[in-house]
Amino acid sequence: MISFKNIPWKKRIIQTLWLLFGIGAVVLFGAAITKKSQKYCTAIQIEIVGAEQHMFLDEQDILALINTNGKVIGNPTTKTNLRNLENLLEANSWVDHAELYFDNNQALQVHIQERQPVARVFHIGGGSFYVDSMGLRLPLSEKISAKVPVFTNFPSDKPVLAHPDSLVLQGVVDLSKQILADSFWMAQIQQVNIDPQSQFELIPMVGNHIILLGAADHLEGKFKRLNAFYEQALVQQGLNTYEKLDIRFSNQVVAVKRGTEKAFIDSALAKQRLLDLSVKTMPLPAETAPELPVSTKPAAIPVKTATVPTKTVTAPATKPVAKPAVATAKPKALLPSNKNKTKKASKPVKNNKSNNNPLTTK
Repeated sequence: MISFKNIPWKKRIIQTLWLLFGIGAVVLFGAAITKKSQKYCTAIQIEIVGAEQHMFLDEQDILALINTNGKVIGNPTTKTNLRNLENLLEANSWVDHAELYFDNNQALQVHIQERQPVARVFHIGGGSFYVDSMGLRLPLSEKISAKVPVFTNFPSDKPVLAHPDSLVLQGVVDLSKQILADSFWMAQIQQVNIDPQSQFELIPMVGNHIILLGAADHLEGKFKRLNAFYEQALVQQGLNTYEKLDIRFSNQVVAVKRGTEKAFIDSALAKQRLLDLSVKTMPLPAETAPELPVSTKPAAIPVKTATVPTKTVTAPATKPVAKPAVATAKPKALLPSNKNKTKKASKPVKNNKSNNNPLTTK
């Protein structure tokens, strides 16, 4: 027989307690799962960030996207696939990033990072689109129009851009950021035109002139020179004095007066060279003034030719004088013969006189 004294009661009690503890933990875990499965979404709270000036998305747009596959409020939280909802929201062109989670009150928290447009681009096909700071094309909105720089004549309307067109689009982004950074240029630049060589031309709001920017590089220096020219020269001369301002070249601004040839101005010395600028940009006769010495050279040629004949005339005049002198010397040698002849002829004359005298006396 087994004696009760030989049973390890202490060990048995400890094993029993551990068994009861395990059973209780399983029960509590199952109860927690059951309770959690019975939690329902109580609300949806939406926060949209990133849109400093424009709101192309509102809470109604986000709610419509979340409830695409059915209403979320009132459904069990365990049956709500948050990852699928995030992908659904980020599929929208205006959503940069989406984050969703349930808080302790079973309210769905929705954080949306909205894309911010920096430019509106009109392509050669006639349509237009927005572009954000990352160069991503965004569709137009029927609710609001963004106040951003406008670019015209973009070379492509294809969904997938070629590499040269991508470079042009990146230039659009860089130039637009430079304009948006300064409130003055944002108010002054009406639009930016893209020429066939993918160069940029600025069309100002005030002033009947065009600003030749060239490529979208060294933008800070270009706008600094243009600003200096505006302050020191253009305001004093008048905004309608010039038809073109060329800031493509470093350390200078090339100004073209209306109807004249180009005059070069150093932006750093724009104020000191203001008088020189008016001289350089005078009408065409002032530009052709240096050519006057060239036109006088042909006029000097007839003068030289006129003196040459005078020399040739005097030379023959002296020669004929010398020749008659020699000729007269030769006839002098013949004079004695003539004198002799005259003497012979004179003898009969004397005889005649002698003959006549007697007759008269008679």
